[in-house]
Amino acid sequence: MGEPEMLREQELQPEVDFYGMCLQDAESAQLAYPGGRVMDEGVFVTAHPGRVDIESAGHTHTAAMTAQVWDGEPPADTGRVWDLRADTVIHSGTGVLQVWAVAYGPIPDEIELGDPGADWHVRVYCTGREDVARIVEDEGIAEGAEQYLIQFWPCQA
Repeated sequence: MGEPEMLREQELQPEVDFYGMCLQDAESAQLAYPGGRVMDEGVFVTAHPGRVDIESAGHTHTAAMTAQVWDGEPPADTGRVWDLRADTVIHSGTGVLQVWAVAYGPIPDEIELGDPGADWHVRVYCTGREDVARIVEDEGIAEGAEQYLIQFWPCQA
């Protein structure tokens, strides 16, 4: 078996509010935030059934996100200096993930994973956390200051 190959790459602009957003299986939309949701404070990435919560350093802003789907575990990204990295797993019944803010709801763009009913490794990188915290504090609005790279690859049976 050769080197892992990237199958797809998407650029997204997720909305962040209340210091958070999540990746959630498209079929789980009704489970998004029943009665509101509280992030696990101080925890960068938290896995839940069908959902991965991501804590942001800025209260309300638009982040920049690159989502990559690989056929195997990708090499560690050294293309830039990352503030944080976390790994987890998500089950996707549909093979499609939505990106939700805490209160705002999903953005129109969806992440196409592929095979429905599969478990996926998720690796989340983030940079620009100090910048976004400062910009939101000083100006109230930040666009793309906080940047994410999220890599997915199938869990092997």
